[in-house]
Amino acid sequence: MAVEREKPKDVVLAACAEYGVDAVIDWCVAFLTGEVDGEAAYGVELPKLVAITGSDNPGGWKAPVDPVNYYWVRVWAARAFLYVWRDDVVDALLVAAHDPAWRVREHVARITAHRELGQLVDALLPMLQHELPRVRVAAVRAIGAAGEFEHADAIRPLAEDPDQTVRAAVERALEKLEERLDRPVH
Repeated sequence: MAVEREKPKDVVLAACAEYGVDAVIDWCVAFLTGEVDGEAAYGVELPKLVAITGSDNPGGWKAPVDPVNYYWVRVWAARAFLYVWRDDVVDALLVAAHDPAWRVREHVARITAHRELGQLVDALLPMLQHELPRVRVAAVRAIGAAGEFEHADAIRPLAEDPDQTVRAAVERALEKLEERLDRPVH
């Protein structure tokens, strides 16, 4: 029988209730931007990582954690911004939009869409060329949710993407842009 884990939202909100929203956001910004690197996250800063992941062993890895997995710290930190927010987080997301790990960039796109952060859209445009369809989909959705008229030209070519989920995301994003901007984008 599988052990049911708490949902990420519940974990993050519990951490906020215990430590304060600003403290949790500060931790996540530090993790996301690399101010606190993976080695420290699994070392002296582990209590903070445990608080935002809800696990005594985030990732389930044996110690010492292989540095190849340190990017997960940034993924978990980014995920928190789906549930808690402060306006200065945008600066950290602008840094993370160029993270070497695609999962981190994908979360930046998800947050951009969720929070309609137009100031991040241009930083996400390179993701439209990513090799993984799920990354292209996340970028397209973010553009649909937060982009401007000129961003329609960036996603329109993906209407011919070989992956059906990408094509469907483009169709929805163009519709959403038209609805949000109250003008045709075709």
